Amino acid sequence: MKVPIRVDGSLTHPAVVGTIHSAESLRAGLKLRKGDCDWVELRVDGFFPDVGELRKAAGKLRVPRIVTVRHASEGGEARMTERVRRGLYEEFLKVAGMVDIELRQAAGMAGVTAQAREAGVGVILSHHDFQRTPSAGRLRELAERARDAGADIFKVAAMTQTPGDVARLVEFLADEKNGPPLSVMGMGRYGKVSRLVLAEAGSCLNYGYLGSPNASGQWPVEVLKRRIAELREGGQV
Repeated sequence: MKVPIRVDGSLTHPAVVGTIHSAESLRAGLKLRKGDCDWVELRVDGFFPDVGELRKAAGKLRVPRIVTVRHASEGGEARMTERVRRGLYEEFLKVAGMVDIELRQAAGMAGVTAQAREAGVGVILSHHDFQRTPSAGRLRELAERARDAGADIFKVAAMTQTPGDVARLVEFLADEKNGPPLSVMGMGRYGKVSRLVLAEAGSCLNYGYLGSPNASGQWPVEVLKRRIAELREGGQV
């Protein structure tokens, strides 16, 4: 399913993404109808080494797809060589509307990025920190690197253990205007709160789970979509 990618800041609502990372979540994803969520993320690493089930089902999903083969250093569920990761990205590119590659792996995955652009598939470059929320300076540095690497979207997921962590992500989202659109979310104690606040503040992609969570601080995707809509409706005057 090829879907026009709108990453120019003109989205009229925050997009909600449901993660497919297990057989359980894949079954839930296959039940989704258009409008239940805006995207699904195919976490190919969650099915490795036997990706046959996902391969068969991917084309049947009725929601646009983000393809991710997450590196183990940033939360990936399997260790594999760079060559194997590239091969999986290339295999699933045909069903992708976007691909998500770690910013720190961007150079090694340059061939995948080039193929994605040739196919009209958007590129998300991402950074995950499971220990802390990076400093304001570090967040700006990462955003600059993502911009220079040609990201269509830059995604940050960080551990949020204090209100100050959430405030730092909100400030980053509000102040970072020179780079690509941002997808920003928290994990941990303030993860659920952060995902609502950051969606309202302009995070363009907001992740929930299908089946069962694969990261701390996630909402079920149907609840996340409903809560974001309630917040936006409540803010109308």
